[in-house]
Amino acid sequence: MAHPPPASAPELPAELAEATRDGAALKRFLHGLPGVDQVGLEQRAAGLATRSIKKDSKLWAIDTAIGMVDLTTLEGADTAGKVRALAAKARRPDPDRPDTPRAAALCVYPDLAATAVEALAGSGVGVASVATAFPSGRSSLQAKLAEVELAVSAGATEVDMVIDRGAFLSGEYGRVFDEIRDVRESCGPAHLKVILETGELGTYDNVRRASWLALLAGADFVKTSTGKISPAATLPVTQLMLQAVRDWRDRTGQLRGVKPAGGIRSTKDAIRHLVAVHEVAGPEWLSPALFRFGASSLLGDLLMQRRTQLDGHYSGPDYVAVDQ
Repeated sequence: MAHPPPASAPELPAELAEATRDGAALKRFLHGLPGVDQVGLEQRAAGLATRSIKKDSKLWAIDTAIGMVDLTTLEGADTAGKVRALAAKARRPDPDRPDTPRAAALCVYPDLAATAVEALAGSGVGVASVATAFPSGRSSLQAKLAEVELAVSAGATEVDMVIDRGAFLSGEYGRVFDEIRDVRESCGPAHLKVILETGELGTYDNVRRASWLALLAGADFVKTSTGKISPAATLPVTQLMLQAVRDWRDRTGQLRGVKPAGGIRSTKDAIRHLVAVHEVAGPEWLSPALFRFGASSLLGDLLMQRRTQLDGHYSGPDYVAVDQ
C-alpha cells in the first residue's frame, strides 16, 4: 500500500520549528491557535451529514471505505486463531465477490503482530499494532518503547500509540511531545498513528491543540480514539482533525493522515465521513494512505450494502459474515 514517507525528520518552517524548541515555546504556539467556533463547527458537520450521493457514486464510496478499514481486534480474549481468521477477512472481505477491495490493515496487540504478519504476507494488507500501554497510556516510557520495539521487530508496518492524556490535560505539552518523538524514532520505517482519545480531552480547542502537537512531534496520522471511551469518533472532531492536516499541508507541504476510530458502524456513517474528507481536507485525502476507519463491525455493513448496490436488492446478514 502506498504511503507518504514516515514523518521521522520533517523540515519545518521557522515558526513551527520554533514551537518545538522547548515546552514553553510549544505551549505558546498551541495556545496561540485560533479558538474553535463550536456552533459553526457543529453546524457544518450537520450539513455535511445530510449530503446525498447517487447510486454510482455510492458504490464507489462503499469500495473506497472498504479499502480504508483497519480491521481491528483488541480484546483480552484475542487468540492467534482469531487473528488468522480476521487476516483472511482482510485479504478477501467477500469471498464470493473477488472484486471487493481488500482492507487497509489489520490492527492487533503487539504480542499478536507476528501472527498477523505471517497471515498477511504478500497480501498488501498492512499490520498495525497498538502500543504505549493501550488504551490508558499509563506506564513508564521504557515500557511503552519496549512495546513499540516488540511490534516493529515482529514486522508491524504501522504503530498506533496513545498519548498521556493526564499530562496533556495538565498542560505538560513538552512531556507529551517528547514521548511522541521518542516513539516516532523507535518506529523506524513503520508509520505512526497518534491516538488522542478525544472523548477525554473535554473541548474542541484541546482536540485542535492535541492534533497540532502530534503533527509537530512527527505523527503520520492523528487518530481520534481507542474505541474504549465514549464518545469516540464524531463528525465534528473528525472535521477538526481534517482541518489540522489540511493546514499542516498548506504550511509545510507535508501530507499527514486522519483515522476516526470507534462508533462508526454503518455505511451511512462511513459515507458521511468521506464527504467530510472531500469537503474539509480535499480529494487528495480520499485514499487509505491518508484516511482510515478504525472499525470492528463497519466492514460487515459495507459488504451488505455493496451487495445491495450490485444485486439491486437487500441481501441481509445471512449472506455476509458480520461477526468481526
